[in-house]
Amino acid sequence: MNWKENSRIARFWHKNAEENKIECDLCPRHCKLKHEQMGFCLVRGAVGQSLHTFNYGRAVQATLECMETEAIYHYMPGTKALSMGNIGCSMSCSYCQNWQTSQIKHLNPDNVKNYSPEQVVEIALLNNIEVISWTYNDPVVWHEFVVDTSKLAHKNGIKTLYKSALYIEEEPLNELLDVIDIFSISLKCMNPLIYKKYNKGELEPVLRGIKQIGKSGKHLEISQLIVTGLNDDGTDAIKTARWMLENLSDTVPLHLVAYHPAFRYSQPRTSVESLLNLRKLVFSEGIKHCYIGNVYSENVSNTLCKKCNYLLVERFGLTVNATGLNKNGLCNKCGERSVIINPLASKNKQSISHATHVPVQQFEFIWSEEINSLHVVLEENYNTDIFIMTERFPDGNIEQIPIHKGIERVIFSKNSINEKKILISSNNGAKLRIMPLSDRAHFPVLND
Repeated sequence: MNWKENSRIARFWHKNAEENKIECDLCPRHCKLKHEQMGFCLVRGAVGQSLHTFNYGRAVQATLECMETEAIYHYMPGTKALSMGNIGCSMSCSYCQNWQTSQIKHLNPDNVKNYSPEQVVEIALLNNIEVISWTYNDPVVWHEFVVDTSKLAHKNGIKTLYKSALYIEEEPLNELLDVIDIFSISLKCMNPLIYKKYNKGELEPVLRGIKQIGKSGKHLEISQLIVTGLNDDGTDAIKTARWMLENLSDTVPLHLVAYHPAFRYSQPRTSVESLLNLRKLVFSEGIKHCYIGNVYSENVSNTLCKKCNYLLVERFGLTVNATGLNKNGLCNKCGERSVIINPLASKNKQSISHATHVPVQQFEFIWSEEINSLHVVLEENYNTDIFIMTERFPDGNIEQIPIHKGIERVIFSKNSINEKKILISSNNGAKLRIMPLSDRAHFPVLND
């Protein structure tokens, strides 16, 4: 497929008469372009006397994930999410884990699919998915498609989630605030020099955008990737905590996320010890909710009652147990209201059964220190419903997940500290492929 075919006029641009160029107003770069010249992101460019978007509807495979995959812990815990990622990016991070789709010059067109807003919403409805997440590379450069599809999602009772580094201007962000319910923002660091050198962007516009979301009242959570040798000495974490407390509500969570070597950056993976030390620092600064991400350890991502310290939500990796809360978000022990919004949402549309099927194909995957989650890829499009069954060892827990039309990937992760391996099988002759994940936001491409 030629993903550049059928471009359409973009939003947020103007004619720069002084330089006789088309100027893009979507992100702080304000690329000034001549006819047939592409912007920094390589998915928006000048066509004649207008700016076009070349990636409308262009996406990687529709993936069934969950809220925790998107670093959202205080909104509908455990709820299924339809994760949709596109191509291109307004930044270029040296350690980007999704560089094969975010950096266009490395893109294999075979990994690009085409969706309409109606198709995305239909996939969510068919699979009883309550949230559509715009994620992976970065949705900023997918602006027109995100807005159009999010409007349609709202008309069908589906919420929308925006996971982004937020390199975007004020006016397009205002447009997003009308159609996005949940924001998961990656604040790379608080050092402008690092932002410029390793992320090819500026810090100030990101901070301005985060404050804009904070003032809107939309649900907001902040993530910071702790990159070995860049922002792991504690200085940055303290600056981040102080900035958040000064500019945002004290209920906004901070996620300190483990980095893994990728793209052009090869320093060792972030140690758990380093992350725990940084969490102590931000707690000492006054941050009320700080979670450790991309780490499969116990007691690093739980939510406790602020009044009686009762365990409200227990998390292990992507596995969630919110039994400490009632349906109104109150602590089951003392009755204090929690910060969790709609805590029992994941129980509203339960689609996991404990029935069995005769497997046509079976895979065994042994968890390791480096790999604790994976994508199961459906290698063909199916017009009939299929089932993916998992059996976990050593506890022997068996689950059967129905997959309806449109879903092409499903995430699975290690469920407990004692789990050693997982067996995965399918029915109806469905052909599967197993793709290990380096972390929860990783989208491995098929030619990887």
